[in-house]
Amino acid sequence: MKYFILGYLILIALLANTLFQDKELAESMERGKEIYADFCVTCHLENGEGVLNTFPPLAKSDYLAKNRESSIRGVKYGQRGEMTVNGVVYNNTMMPMGLEDEEIADVLNFVMNSWGNQQDKPVTPQEVSEIGPR
Repeated sequence: MKYFILGYLILIALLANTLFQDKELAESMERGKEIYADFCVTCHLENGEGVLNTFPPLAKSDYLAKNRESSIRGVKYGQRGEMTVNGVVYNNTMMPMGLEDEEIADVLNFVMNSWGNQQDKPVTPQEVSEIGPR
């Protein structure tokens, strides 16, 4: 009986933690959606499909899935030079948007969990703050 109660309490704690994280992520994504509409939609378009050979897609992006730190750095400091996204080489410039660390985390949480993308853990302002320029 003790093991049952202990197991039950552990299960409840894990479930509560998961639900709390999902709520925080949902709130971050909602804020990020607004930031995306203000700063990103012009180049990457409404549904993140980008413009072939000009602005890389964010939708179903293998780059976002494999390059978390570089993705954060790109939003924080801008992006210049060649990058390959979904097998297509892009060579353009994205200027830094002047966003705060929390705004960067929010917009990346939106992008990295929309349009066929999914991350295991949310981007946090703390994680963004720890990434410096190259």
